[in-house]
Amino acid sequence: MIIEQIYTGCLAQGAYYIQSASEVAIIDPLREVSPYIEKAEANAAKIKYVFETHFHADFVSGHVDLSKQTGAPIVYGPNANPSFEAHIAKDNEEFKIGNITMKVLHTPGHTMESTCYLLIDEKGKETALFSGDTLFIGDVGRPDLAQKATNMTQEDLAGILFDSLRNKIMPLNDDIMVYPAHGAGSSCGKNISNETTDTLGNQKKYNYALRANMTRKEFIKEVTFGLTPPPAYFPLNVKLNQEGYESFEDVMKKGTHALDPEAFEAVANETGAILLDTRDPQTFAQGFVPNSVNIGIDGNFAPWIGTLIPDIKQKILIIADQGREEEVVTRLARVGFDYAIGYLKGGINAWKAAGKEVDQIESVTPEELAKRMQGGTKVNILDVRKNTEYDIGHLNQAENMALDYINDNMAQVDKNKTYYVHCGVGYRSMIFNSILRARGYDKLIDVKGGFKALKESGKFDISPYVYPSTI
Repeated sequence: MIIEQIYTGCLAQGAYYIQSASEVAIIDPLREVSPYIEKAEANAAKIKYVFETHFHADFVSGHVDLSKQTGAPIVYGPNANPSFEAHIAKDNEEFKIGNITMKVLHTPGHTMESTCYLLIDEKGKETALFSGDTLFIGDVGRPDLAQKATNMTQEDLAGILFDSLRNKIMPLNDDIMVYPAHGAGSSCGKNISNETTDTLGNQKKYNYALRANMTRKEFIKEVTFGLTPPPAYFPLNVKLNQEGYESFEDVMKKGTHALDPEAFEAVANETGAILLDTRDPQTFAQGFVPNSVNIGIDGNFAPWIGTLIPDIKQKILIIADQGREEEVVTRLARVGFDYAIGYLKGGINAWKAAGKEVDQIESVTPEELAKRMQGGTKVNILDVRKNTEYDIGHLNQAENMALDYINDNMAQVDKNKTYYVHCGVGYRSMIFNSILRARGYDKLIDVKGGFKALKESGKFDISPYVYPSTI
């Protein structure tokens, strides 16, 4: 038997490859499905089932394409209502994969179709639980995402989740391995551990939501406490996962259309496409196509794309490091942004060689900022980290304006004032600066290295450290 977690860091997402004898099951696959097919072929095996734990909100699953290309049926748990052909399993229904069995455990609460899959090995022993977004390591799935679809409150869904955990999961043996759909960094939970697997026994001991003496009322209060609004793209991804989508191959073909500088400029003017520059933030600052937005491919790229671009049908033109264009299109498609229409052939160097205009954003070190503040000179400092990060510790002079809500709060930035902008380490501040720069704000200065560098410089007044809540 083979159990392989295929973890994708930028989405904090775990897909699973399970093989017994010559048969394979895939759980919660990513949008690009060729790696699963190639792995099965290399192991002289055939993909028999594609199991989905629920309609995902934070990424577009590869279930539809994988089923079409392999003939393997898509399996959902009870209450699922997809627009495409799928097997809607009954609670406790069993599926054979080679010499092992996968048992359906319907565990509503995160969503009403949420389902875990319990693996029973060749000897009949319950061995592994593929828990989707029902149970994470250190946390459970947030109960506020399905409110509109179910006409329930988050408290109603939290109560249902309490019952699912107590009646279906906590009675299972402590030595069962838990394989969740997400790790730390996912917006599907609020307290997810950096670990991506654990024993159920450890989770019963250390996961706050699985305390044995916890009442239903306490669970509802703790699970719903501190929830921030989910990213705007979540319901759009649910819709794609439920109704289907354009094939990944067609999306790739459109997005990887090479455009020379003249053609790139013409298409940009004709379509109103977003100019998305995915290079390193500091490299971007030194020279970029005017009005382009920087969201670096080497950071939390896909979640920020989904958070900051409200329309997944928005046309996108790509400026990337040469050789990474396909990677960018792939990672856009993972969160449903299928309307990339080409990229700048030769990148920024080709743009410059063609004599096109280049813009820049000033970026200063903490030491330079300190010099500019000498003699009590007042400067405006924007901290664009999350509110919770700001509360834990911040520059006393800084005002908090979280990047997450820039589209709503942009009017609070005065175009006539100069601002020094920082985040945690410099990734988010450049996103913030580039978005506002493209909208006519030309007095924003980036602070290299973010709050980490500012704090380490020892040149600024920092608020007292506040230990973060674990709930």
